[in-house]
Parts: sequence; C-alpha cells; structure tokens
Amino acid sequence: MGEEREPGRSDEVSLPRTERPDAPLYLARYLERRAREQRGIPEEPPDDGTPLYLRRFRARKEAGEGLLAPPPLWSGGDGVRATEAWAENTRTKEIVPPPEAREEGLLEIHVVRHAETQGYSVDGGLTPLGSWQAHRRGHDLSKGIRDGESVVLVCAPTARAEQTAEHVRRGLEDGLVLWGREAEVEGPLPMEEFRNFQVWSPGAGFRDPTQAFREYHAVLERYARVALGDRPLWLVEMDRFWRTQQGGGDPIHYWMTVPMLHFEPPAHVVLRFWSGFLRLAAERPGARIVCATHSGPMRALATWAFGYDPGEPYNTEEVRVRVHPSLKEGTVTFRNRTQEVHVPPAPEWPTWWQDRPGAAFAAEPTSPIAERR
Repeated sequence: MGEEREPGRSDEVSLPRTERPDAPLYLARYLERRAREQRGIPEEPPDDGTPLYLRRFRARKEAGEGLLAPPPLWSGGDGVRATEAWAENTRTKEIVPPPEAREEGLLEIHVVRHAETQGYSVDGGLTPLGSWQAHRRGHDLSKGIRDGESVVLVCAPTARAEQTAEHVRRGLEDGLVLWGREAEVEGPLPMEEFRNFQVWSPGAGFRDPTQAFREYHAVLERYARVALGDRPLWLVEMDRFWRTQQGGGDPIHYWMTVPMLHFEPPAHVVLRFWSGFLRLAAERPGARIVCATHSGPMRALATWAFGYDPGEPYNTEEVRVRVHPSLKEGTVTFRNRTQEVHVPPAPEWPTWWQDRPGAAFAAEPTSPIAERR
C-alpha cells in the first residue's frame, strides 16, 4: 500500500526558473552577422589572439587615417592664443599657472612647526626622528624652488626651532643638488617676531612656556610640601595649562579659549607674526621665506584667518602665507584650505598693551636681519 500524504504536503520540489530573456550565444552571433550583411559591413577577421587596441590600430592604418597626433594649439590657427609654456604646465593632472604668470614681488612664507623634540619640560633639542623629519621637510620644499631663487630661513629663538631650521636647510640644499638647481639659501636667522607665545613668572619675566617650566615646578613643589598660604595667580594659571597637557588634553586649545592674565593673548601673537611678515617683505622682497616656529602661534594664525580652530599642526607641518606686493592683501593656506585675508597696516593696529605696566612685553623687537645687513 502506498503511503498516505499528509494534508497540505506536496512531494514536488520547487526549482529555480532558468529561462533567459536574451538569445543564446550562437544565436546572438548569427543575428550580428545577419545585421552586418544587411548593412554592407565586411565581416571581421577571426580572433587570433591579437589585442583589441592593436587590431583597431591596424584597421585605421589600412583605411589611411592619420596616425600622428594633431598639431599643438600654440602652433597657430583657429584664433587660438595659447603658449607652449602654458601647454607644458597643463600636461599634468594638477592645475598650475605657467611660470610667467607668477606675480612679481609676492612674498611666499612657509611657517613650519618644529620637528619632534625631546620634551617640553626644558627647552631641549630634537630627537633623531625629529632631525629626519626636518631634513625631509627641507627636501620636499626644494622641489618647488626655482633656479636662481632666493631662500631665507628664519626661526624662533628656541633650541627646537633653531635645530629644525638647520636641518631644513640641509635637506633643502641636498634637494637642490639632486634636482640640478642653484638657489641662494641664507640662514637660519633667529627672529623675535616668530617666538612662541610667552608666559610671565616673577623669576625671569616673559619667556617660552618650556623655559618657565622649571621655576613653575620648583615653586609648585614647595607649596605642595609646606601647604601654607594661597598660591599666586601666575602659578595657578601655569598649573592649569600644564595639567591639561599631562592629562592628555589640548593645552593650546585651552590657551586660545580661556583668558589667562599671565599668558600672551593669541590676538597679540597674530599681530606679532604679521609684523615679522611685513618686516621680511620690506627687507627681502621677492624671497621665499621658511620660518621654523611653534604650534601655538601657527594655530592662532590659522584660526584668525579661517574663523575656526583647524586643529593642532603635526611636526614639520606648515601654514603657508602669501603676501601680495601691496602689503594689504594675502592668503593663508592650511590643510587644503585657502582663505584670503586683509592685512591692516601697522598704524591701524590696536595699542592695547602699550600703556600698561611691562610694556616691553608688547614692544616690537629689533630684527636680526636688519642688524646683519
């Protein structure tokens, strides 16, 4: 006897549908041959393994078509007014102007952060990795140096910035030899305009935060050991700044957003840097400037130009500044963004710090470039 089927159960297995709307390959080839015959197109030779590009090349050659490239646009005709220099510059994927389109008198400034340093508790020099970073940055900068151009290296008066500028120079000179170009390289020259933002302590007045760390740490330890009396305000503000860094925070962001009475304000740092740019524009017109400095002033400069904080620059990362010959307009470029800026002349700058005690803090320093000339 056969097995009884359960209600709702079927022995048939559903298989996927295999119908195809297109014709089989043999039929498709037949239809293609019929279409070519009806339109009078000769049949293609059988495929012998020759690449398609080579078969097309041979077909054009047999048909008598020209195989040479069309004449360049700068050869004349059709009213096209192009130059060979422009065509050479537009051969690459980058959109760059021809060399003759460069504006004369334009001041090019590469503001470079110092390379990896040994630490921030003292004004130490660079690590071996930092020396390589600076040398590499100089080698990269050499690719954009034109033959016969003048390059001036300046730096902040700190050990890490001076060593960065020195290694940048070595990499720059090595690159120029490699590319077969000659350029006049001068420096590095320390300039007070490009120093780091300053902090004040009673022991030595205004100086770099790393230079003030030893006094801060010694006084803080004495207060922690004795625990008598209130801590002075300068010690409280430095303690907040350094503890932000020790806790893994962003001390530069804290400096730019929290008012501190014993720290140089970011606005004054930006004005001080612009005074250095304008001084270099007057003393070195047409030269390319490479400035090794610190992340705090660079970040304040970029924040002033863009209207927002673009973040902490990496070691040997650069903020590029271009000052027009009029000394009134310029551009600031950082991390693939360029912003046009207005450079006010010095008589229009604020004078907030000139009448207060300790006015030397805001006094304009004497340029060592001017002294050496």
